[in-house]
Amino acid sequence: MVTSTETPLVRVLEADGRYAPSAGAEQYLPLIDALTDAELEQFYRDMVVIRAIDSQATNLQRQGQLALWPPSRGQEAAQVGSARAARTQDTLFPSYREHAVTRIRGVDPLDIIKVMRGTSHGGWNPMDPKNGNTRIYTLVLGSQTLHAAGYAMGLTFDGRTGTGDIDRDEAVVVYYGDGASSQGDVHEAMVFAASYNAPVLFFLQNNHWAISVPVETQSKVPLVTRGAGYGIPSVRVDGNDVLASYAVSRALLDDTRAGRGPRAIEAVTYRMGAHTTSDDPTKYRGSDEEESWAKRDPIARMRAFLEGRGAAASVFEDVETEAADAAEHLRARAVTLTSPGRELMFDHVYSEPHVLIDEQRTWLEQYEASFEGAAE
Repeated sequence: MVTSTETPLVRVLEADGRYAPSAGAEQYLPLIDALTDAELEQFYRDMVVIRAIDSQATNLQRQGQLALWPPSRGQEAAQVGSARAARTQDTLFPSYREHAVTRIRGVDPLDIIKVMRGTSHGGWNPMDPKNGNTRIYTLVLGSQTLHAAGYAMGLTFDGRTGTGDIDRDEAVVVYYGDGASSQGDVHEAMVFAASYNAPVLFFLQNNHWAISVPVETQSKVPLVTRGAGYGIPSVRVDGNDVLASYAVSRALLDDTRAGRGPRAIEAVTYRMGAHTTSDDPTKYRGSDEEESWAKRDPIARMRAFLEGRGAAASVFEDVETEAADAAEHLRARAVTLTSPGRELMFDHVYSEPHVLIDEQRTWLEQYEASFEGAAE
């Protein structure tokens, strides 16, 4: 029987920030060696800024400004590494906790706030170039994997991948969690992706808890073996190591865009906060577990690595300033949001004018008009 301890992680940085690649990381090291100081510092900047934004959003919910917020604290390295590994032409399908991914791709964090505040039906326009080919959040667990597999199949049918032009060929990344990995949609998506050799990277963030259900209850074998069971080459990565996440994601994305079929990653990380702000993790897990994972914090790990390389103190000071400014800017805009008009529900239902929508809009206008003067 395969056990978790028998499935090694690809790791580049130890928890204390030391550069100590595991045996499985050796083949990916050229990708890391090619990174510049500026790129390495950008990884750190991405993680720190999004954590500040995430903390601000949590505070906004606690103060009644949002209906809900799904914290991403602890999962920054998995998200930043994979998002930075994707190329401009790639399309990304997030779940609902990929705050770092969406920000890197150009999505305004305020658009996520709108969803969680209930003032938007979608969040952002995925077809707008400024949003970096990023689809909207999906709260129905696992459904985005089907969307991603179908889109990737379309890339193959349209000849937009596998041509050998790495600057043109497209690939897809889809994010989901350990809980979602038990959904039928995920397995069906893998079946179709494998059958049609679709250029999609299944990126599983194993944060150890599907709300209150531990991963050990969900699967008796490492989750990485699920993709392998469908014939999809799969790699297990230390999800708190941004360098490992980047290098493996870049390598596997280039494999799949070259026509070699789908790939899968299990990024082993930890949800340091609650599942959402309506959850109380103290009811189902102990402080010892949380403290153990806190020692593997992805941000502290990367900072120690950069300091060991001789990064100037001003780099970290600038990042802290940017993070604080980004969080405050988000708050200032979030508290001024207003509810949309009822007419918004009729927009974008069909691509062209439709008689049914016109009839429904007219009915609503007449219904609302019937209340005028009723209180007199």
